[in-house]
Amino acid sequence: MAVIHHTTLQPTKLELLASWLPTRAWYAGREGGPLPAKAGGFRLDDPAGEVGIEFMAVTDGTGESVTTYLVPMTYRGTPLEGADDALIGTTEHGVLGTRWIYDGAHDPVLVGQLYALLRGRAVAQEQSVNDTPDPTVSASLASLASGGQDASGGDVELVRVEEGADHTDVVVRSTGAAAGALTLRVRRVLRAEGAEGAEGAEGPAGAAGAQGIGRVTAEWRLPDGSTARGPYAVVEGVL
Repeated sequence: MAVIHHTTLQPTKLELLASWLPTRAWYAGREGGPLPAKAGGFRLDDPAGEVGIEFMAVTDGTGESVTTYLVPMTYRGTPLEGADDALIGTTEHGVLGTRWIYDGAHDPVLVGQLYALLRGRAVAQEQSVNDTPDPTVSASLASLASGGQDASGGDVELVRVEEGADHTDVVVRSTGAAAGALTLRVRRVLRAEGAEGAEGAEGPAGAAGAQGIGRVTAEWRLPDGSTARGPYAVVEGVL
């Protein structure tokens, strides 16, 4: 179980994101530069208790021009080997000291726990409360692929990460008996279910079918105080 310390971070996560977001291909940009505001998300526990895992939604902009981005992050006490390009920044934690914050789509610990969430082996936790499940987060992954073989068994290992215009594709390989590759698509630009451009019931995020499609769905807050809900991640298919 992760322990949330209510203490200081210098610089804060939002300050780091204000510098990091403009470097991403999926960041739309805004006049005057980014002003990210925390808008929701959830946490996952690292079974080893070493890595902090958070899926943070942040809004940027105002009115009709507001965009909500999803940034999965990991917090580490030492650098992640070979992940310099995924480093969001370092911060001084009031209790734990220096923390290395990474884009979690490149961190095998977050990827493994995202897959565990899809399989029902991990439970989404409240973003800012210790040891409290978040019931607003739903996750599912079909257990059968074409031919009737279980394509979601075992654990997964991270194969590669591919950036898109509004998403990041994380390709993983199952280590189970029916080993195969599948893509976990992290939605970088969040869209409410039913909104234009969102992945709905007829698209990749729809009902699980022959290719083992699945999704993680969660909420986020909009600047006007309303709540939106949509896919944070979808499973594109089994290869």
